[in-house]
Amino acid sequence: MKIDIHTHIIPEHLPRWSEKFGYTGFIHLDHHKPCCARMMKDDEFFREIQSNCWDADTRIEDCKHTHVDVQVLSTIPIMFNYWAKPEHCYEISRFLNDHIAEVVERYPKKFIGLGTVPMQNADVAIKELERCKKIGLVGIEIGSNVNDINLNEPQFFPVYEAAQELDLAIFVHPWNMMGTKQMSKYWLPWLVGMPAETSRAICSMIFGGVFEKFPKLRFAFAHGGGSFPSTVGRIEQGFKVRPDLTALDNNVNPRDYLGHFYVDSLIHDTKFLQYVIDLIGDDKICCGSDYPFPLGEATPGEEIEALDVSKKVKDKLLYKNALEWLNLDKKIFAK
Repeated sequence: MKIDIHTHIIPEHLPRWSEKFGYTGFIHLDHHKPCCARMMKDDEFFREIQSNCWDADTRIEDCKHTHVDVQVLSTIPIMFNYWAKPEHCYEISRFLNDHIAEVVERYPKKFIGLGTVPMQNADVAIKELERCKKIGLVGIEIGSNVNDINLNEPQFFPVYEAAQELDLAIFVHPWNMMGTKQMSKYWLPWLVGMPAETSRAICSMIFGGVFEKFPKLRFAFAHGGGSFPSTVGRIEQGFKVRPDLTALDNNVNPRDYLGHFYVDSLIHDTKFLQYVIDLIGDDKICCGSDYPFPLGEATPGEEIEALDVSKKVKDKLLYKNALEWLNLDKKIFAK
């Protein structure tokens, strides 16, 4: 069995939110030719997408070719809309979450759903979080920061507490990458900024005591934990030599949290994937591809299959750890 925890989806048609809400900055789709659409931020081109980004049947066909049994669906991070007015972000979140829930309801043995919530306002976020649970979603996807505010800030604690009480998992995906304006060339925000953003999220949550405050909350981080695994030694050294700067809110060594959260396997390097397994444990890494985007893994789980490890370990990485993270039973996907 193979479960891909990192895939993105968007509805085929989006309302013109800018016209409805009276201000700009929202994404709409320009279906300029069959099976293709341009994601447009007002008049600015963002990304070209194909029908596998919205059509469930196309995704299922792709999964047959790559031997993926189940995809975990989440929105494209640019659709978080944390910058928008909370009530408008709430409306968009409901629209996106309803779409994911409908896809899951149609194909319950093929898809699992994660929602999105207006993280810029805890009360509104919790309202939608509770609704996500009711419509069958098993967790939420959040950004690595919320309007440049780190995830350790107390304003987010009520959302974490609600997710913990509702038994919902949280998938942290980089977005709004720091330094984007300074490194716009060469796709550096995606190649450099995203790994740094994920480490930013992990470090802020460690130093801010989030894992201490919410020990039952199951977090997973995209892209193999970003640059965190390769710099954990430096992070630990900083904790040891400058506790006056690092241990302000939590005096636990960052290395002690290895194995307390999940990461996906999207690393693009078999040797480094093995290092991450050795670092955080083979029970905390889940197959993830970033389907259907080109920076992802074309054949999900290919790097896992290339590892020189036992079938028992590969089964953990390919699906068992995903089930643990999402608190789901394999039986519900039995054909």
